[in-house]
Amino acid sequence: MSLPKIVSQAEWDVARRALLEKEKAATRARDALNIERRELPMVEITKDYAFEGPEGTASLLDLFEGRPQLIVYHFMFHPDWEDGCPSCTAGTDEVSPGFLEHLHVRDTSYAMASRAPLANLARWKAARGWEHIPWYSTNDGDFSYDFGATIDASRGFDEYNFRTLDEYASMGEASMRDSEQPYDMPGRTCFLQIDGRIFRTYSVYARGLESTGGSYYFLDLTALGRQEDWEEPKGRSESVRGNQPDFHE
Repeated sequence: MSLPKIVSQAEWDVARRALLEKEKAATRARDALNIERRELPMVEITKDYAFEGPEGTASLLDLFEGRPQLIVYHFMFHPDWEDGCPSCTAGTDEVSPGFLEHLHVRDTSYAMASRAPLANLARWKAARGWEHIPWYSTNDGDFSYDFGATIDASRGFDEYNFRTLDEYASMGEASMRDSEQPYDMPGRTCFLQIDGRIFRTYSVYARGLESTGGSYYFLDLTALGRQEDWEEPKGRSESVRGNQPDFHE
């Protein structure tokens, strides 16, 4: 097992201060990136999407719950599945009532959307104790396709994370192109509503979803890190695993 070098407190202080300068630079770079994100143009959404929730049929505007902003998590749940995606489940396990309350204070609603029937979502929601999280079924409607979370090349939906399926194949990820379709992928989309007009302001996929829950960011602060096989330095953990964010034992 490879562990950090053992040094004196004085040597540790020097190394920590040097790293702090890089961390501050990364923070400033992140602040600048956030400014660019907020300055992205936006697209008006005029299609009439229909969702099914506990109270019946809901529109996209209904998902805002009267607030100006809405974050939708595209939770992978195929219509034929009995259980939700393990990785999406792991992240959602960490979405607490307090987290949602904090978003609400800042005029932002949060909801999840999946293609599976509402009965399947409700059963998985109850099993996981997610009563505080709004979760809607699209009933395999256009929503998840239009926002990049369902892949079906036969219908023209042949991109994920702003790359085509052929591009993934050329990068050695042929399964993205060759797997049975339609299939779902995770994502997050942000919306803004102004006087009932709805706009798409941002979408993020793949590793951009690591912030869901936050466990990874806490593990990044530790000596053993995420304990996944891609991390450096090698040999740091005796229980190294693949980079599937499902947190299963």
